Amino acid sequence: MRIYFMGICGTAMGNAALLMRALGHEVMGSDTGIYPPMSDHLRGAGVDILEGWSAERLAQLKPDLVVVGNVASRGHPEVEWLLEARTQPYVSLPELLRTRLLNDRRNVVVAGTHGKTTTTCMAAVLLKANGTEPGWLVGGVPRDLPDSSHPGKRGGPFVIEGDEYDTAFFDKRSKFIQYLPHVLAINNCEFDHADIFRDLDDVLRTFSHVIRIVPRDGAIVANGDDANVLGLVKNVTWAPVVRVGTGAGNDAVIADFQESSTGSSFTLVWKGKEWGRVKWALPGLFNARNAAMAAVSAGLLLDARDPTKLKLDSLDKFQGVQRRQQVLVDRPELTVIEDFGHHPTALDLTLESLRVRYPQHRLVACFEPRSNTAARKVMQDGFREALKQADEVFLAPPHRADKLGEERFDSEGVAAAITAAGKKGFAPASNDALLTEITSLVKSDKFPRCVIFFSNGAFGGIIKKFAQAVA
Repeated sequence: MRIYFMGICGTAMGNAALLMRALGHEVMGSDTGIYPPMSDHLRGAGVDILEGWSAERLAQLKPDLVVVGNVASRGHPEVEWLLEARTQPYVSLPELLRTRLLNDRRNVVVAGTHGKTTTTCMAAVLLKANGTEPGWLVGGVPRDLPDSSHPGKRGGPFVIEGDEYDTAFFDKRSKFIQYLPHVLAINNCEFDHADIFRDLDDVLRTFSHVIRIVPRDGAIVANGDDANVLGLVKNVTWAPVVRVGTGAGNDAVIADFQESSTGSSFTLVWKGKEWGRVKWALPGLFNARNAAMAAVSAGLLLDARDPTKLKLDSLDKFQGVQRRQQVLVDRPELTVIEDFGHHPTALDLTLESLRVRYPQHRLVACFEPRSNTAARKVMQDGFREALKQADEVFLAPPHRADKLGEERFDSEGVAAAITAAGKKGFAPASNDALLTEITSLVKSDKFPRCVIFFSNGAFGGIIKKFAQAVA
């Protein structure tokens, strides 16, 4: 089959294209932002990338199926041709995955506001280490798997990140509705994606939809310490619900968590009996929770009656995902970290962990309000309170501020509030100005510092420049 991807260089679309290529399909696609590493991965796999959008070119290619990415909406020339010609079948990315990959699999779908990518990666690593030949689709660059996507053994388990964001311009349901969960993991649930969800109730409603399609021989793995998640599963009678958390009332308990300057450790207890102890380099209780959710989900897929048959040894060497608490510079007097954090809770938990890991360092947080939610005022108070955990805070201008008007995040106001609270807040006029100021600060004295950059985008390219300048 010849499959055409509209927006092929996006992370999810590109990895899905690679999956289809691995399954033997002829794959091609169009995009405007054609950059490494995705462009290199695609071309290396024999996938044709066509620059720009062209209705005439699409008509000449006559693909058997067109996959419409979220980058495309009404007014897009290729979309308009599809709708007018009515000669080419088209689907959304989630529908493609459901019909061409997931429909004959026992799938682990990892959902939640935070930790999806890391937990998905952990579950895939665990299943792989336990000999199941899984497939996976991870929304990031894993450091413990050969690629971000892999089809796995035909008919075998598949682990996929379950995104609650909408599907396509013609299907406004959340993506995870299409993913046919056998085991559904819900890490947590908070308000996010203010551009498509009205409020927390709106978010909870879409999670309630995916819960309803878990089969009776499957399972829902729920964060037993999250009130919103517990509210979602309290009336579930059609499938087993397994609770994971630090509280003694959970089915799987994260016990004896310890953190130091070199890593952390914890014991996973299943129904009162020790399953195993994990000792690794990853920071934070939040990562221990991710691991517990991954282990229980993978274990239930391996053996629904006794998930502890899953061996946990592979977690000890787990390195994580690029841009998730990734250390770029590591010297006694200076540590530089890059993180994908773009929600107040994520920033709060990460900074809390760094305080423990680097007790003698000044903690410097650099935050780019970039996502559709973070760039707006809706979560500004939460970001302000989270960032107060740092000693010195640099706030970049919000992304695409000119399009947000009075809704936009007030970097100057947050910086002033942080300074008023006894810390140091800075709001440079541009990313380049931020780079100049923080470089000067770090070089101006001999205080040991831990500098962390939070952004779900490129931060104007300054993270790499800063790491090089201080290396």
